[in-house]
Amino acid sequence: MKKLMVILLALVIALPCAVTLAPAAAKADRVYIISDSDTRALTREELLEYQYDTLMFAFNEIYARHGYKFETGSRCYNWFTQMDWYHPNPEENSKNHSKSFNACSKIENDNVDLIKAVRQEMRDTKNYNPKGKGMPTPPARDLKQMKGFTGITLKAGQKLPVYSAPSSSSYRAANGKAQVSTNGAVYTMGLVNGWLLVMYETNNGQARIGYVDRAGIKGDVPALPEVELGWVPCQVVTATGITDDPARTGKPLAHLAAGTQVVYLTTMYNSGAWDYIETTIDGKTSRGFVQSGTLSIDDADELDAVDQMEKMGQGDG
Repeated sequence: MKKLMVILLALVIALPCAVTLAPAAAKADRVYIISDSDTRALTREELLEYQYDTLMFAFNEIYARHGYKFETGSRCYNWFTQMDWYHPNPEENSKNHSKSFNACSKIENDNVDLIKAVRQEMRDTKNYNPKGKGMPTPPARDLKQMKGFTGITLKAGQKLPVYSAPSSSSYRAANGKAQVSTNGAVYTMGLVNGWLLVMYETNNGQARIGYVDRAGIKGDVPALPEVELGWVPCQVVTATGITDDPARTGKPLAHLAAGTQVVYLTTMYNSGAWDYIETTIDGKTSRGFVQSGTLSIDDADELDAVDQMEKMGQGDG
């Protein structure tokens, strides 16, 4: 258990990394999609060089600079919480993002409008530029941890069943015996339909991610955020293994052939990017991770800030 604790001590929920860097190191470590989108007017021509999906993150990056608070578990949450420059505003909530919106300069607002227009142009022409500029490499630190999980203290002496999806009828690893001991380290991202999305170390050294039924936990459970996952049907384009351990071994639970229909939920990160999906294993619902790039995700258009702005009557998508 000590190994897992060392690997995961820096895991946080919606908070920037607590490590203090020297000014030169901090500047070098700052990762942006478009580093000067807050100070320079972008052009249509340069934006058309990016992948459609990357522009979604570029749009949200403008708001992230001003502390926009993304939904826990969303693609933007998982991406921006890796960045040492991202400081979510604690005063914002899911119904009020006026501070980050109103903090934007004219240049930033104009860039937002332009990115929206270019994305609309890509949709209209069905040219999503899949070979264009993609996402940058995440910051090179804490390479084995999965970002977004944090330690949780539960009443000791419990052995809790762990399922691969938030249902007791879903697939259960370890020949149907997967469980987590509350005497060891337990990490969570939050709640999904009343189930804790957890990560823990197994006796054989894996770092398994799965679900524990909140109703079956004895003692107090700290208040946890709701995890917002997407739901995008897609298919496997490159045969791959699905794993519940993207942090350590990558040991597959099963193999998915090209053409397999799955549901994309979100993307998480450690030293690389992992797409979190729902599928079936042995006829049972299962969730797990495949390496990014193996799916045909055409409609995973999580706009986050765009959606909230539309709800507030400040934009048209």
